[in-house]
Formats: sequence, structure tokens, C-alpha cells
Amino acid sequence: MLDFVYFPVSALLWCWHQLLALAFGQATGFTWLIAVVALVVTVRALLVRTALRQARSQAVLRTLQPRIDRNRRTHKDDPLAQTTEIRRLHREHGVRLFAGFGPMIAQAFVFLGLFHVLRSFDRTGAFAVGPFTATSTPLSPEVNAATANYFFGADEVRAFLDARLFGAPLSATLFGAGASAAVFVVALVVIAALATHCTARLTPLAADNPTAAVMRTLSLWVFPAGALVSGAILPIVVLVYFATNALWTLCQQYLLRRAFVPEAAAPVAAPRRRKAG
Repeated sequence: MLDFVYFPVSALLWCWHQLLALAFGQATGFTWLIAVVALVVTVRALLVRTALRQARSQAVLRTLQPRIDRNRRTHKDDPLAQTTEIRRLHREHGVRLFAGFGPMIAQAFVFLGLFHVLRSFDRTGAFAVGPFTATSTPLSPEVNAATANYFFGADEVRAFLDARLFGAPLSATLFGAGASAAVFVVALVVIAALATHCTARLTPLAADNPTAAVMRTLSLWVFPAGALVSGAILPIVVLVYFATNALWTLCQQYLLRRAFVPEAAAPVAAPRRRKAG
């Protein structure tokens, strides 16, 4: 159904796995872990330019906010005139309100593709045939080990099935892993939750924007809570993706905030200037 997503994602993961296998071996858990990390870094690096455009648009929008508020007061009885004038301001200053949806959609597709490809290494269960479908005739372990998985050949499928991380299979969840692997899983989940929460705290909030306020509340508390819950049910290798993606987002938001929200440091510097005077 989503082969246009699965094949590119599996191809990129395959390339990184082949490269890393030269140094660490094909069937080691570390090789697969770093390959997933490299996949996240590659995809997010390709989206950096779009993220910069979005940050610039948001910075310009903040400078336009006084004019937008003034326009709303002037045309308070004429919603059409309000909308027309605001659109004109956005157009003249190159503001793209929906620029952020592109990276979000791309990341959603990458996660969906990676989740399916990783789960498809083991097709012996009823729910291993697609993201939203099940089968009453799963593959036997012998047939599964001899069947390719998108860009991965049968030998690479067996390498994934044989790989261990802290003694646990890469497809193991929190409750199916041993003590050492469980500690690693908990660390990944905590990293993902904390990074998600801190990213929300670094995200500038537009004034008089109820939708943005709701999204900020969700990002501060609901999404981190979701990360904690998902840690109990998602495979180890998928949690590696989650934690890496969350850390990248946090670092990127921190750098963008420093670049495009310089006024954030003003409250700290102001008292010093008054004291010196």
C-alpha cells in the first residue's frame, strides 16, 4: 500500500547497514542501532533547509504582530478586510504559515516506513504484514528467514533476527527484554520524553493564538506522556529512532531559537545595564 515509502526508507537503511557492517559486522545489534541513528540524521539533515525557512517565517510573523493587531482593531467589524490585509502582509514579507507541515509529514512517513520495514524482518506474527492489517497465515520461521524484506536480502533478514542488543533481540519490547536491555529501553524512553518536553519549552508562542497555545500544552505534557507509554510496547530498535529524532529536534530548536529569537536573552541583560548606570 505504501511501497513508495517502504522502498526508499529500506534502501537508505540498507546503505547505512552495509557501510557500518564493514566495521562492526553484519549481525551485531550495534550495527543496526547506529544504522537507524544514521537514517534519522540523514533525513533530518535533508529537512534542515525547510526548518530554517519555517523559523524565518515565524520570526517575521512575530515582528508583524503589532501591525496585525492594529489591523484587527481597525477592521474589527469587517472580517473579510481583516483576512485580506493579513494575507497581504504575509505575502509581502514572505511569511509561509504552513511551511512547517512539510517536515512533519515527511517525518511521519519516514517513521511509518521504518516501523513497517523493521517489523517486517519478523513476519511470523499475525500483525507483521502491514501497518494497519493482519493475516491469518503468518510465515513460518524457516520461510521468514529465507524471504527478502524490501531492499534487504534473506541473509540480511537473518542477520537482523540474529542480532542482539544487551542480550535481547532488536524486536524485543520492554517486558520481553532482559534486565540490561530493559535499562537501555527505559533510558531511551526517558530521553525521548524529556527531549519532547524541552523542545516545547523552547518553542516561541505566538500571541493571541489559541491553537498554538493548545499545541504547546500538548507538546509540554501529553506528547511526553505518550512517549513514556510507547516505551512499553514499541520494539527496542524503533525506540532508538524515537529517541534520536527527539534529540535532533531539541538541538535544532535550541539553535533556531538562538538564531531567530535574540530577545529571549534581553530580560537577563537589562538589570545589569540599569545597575551599571
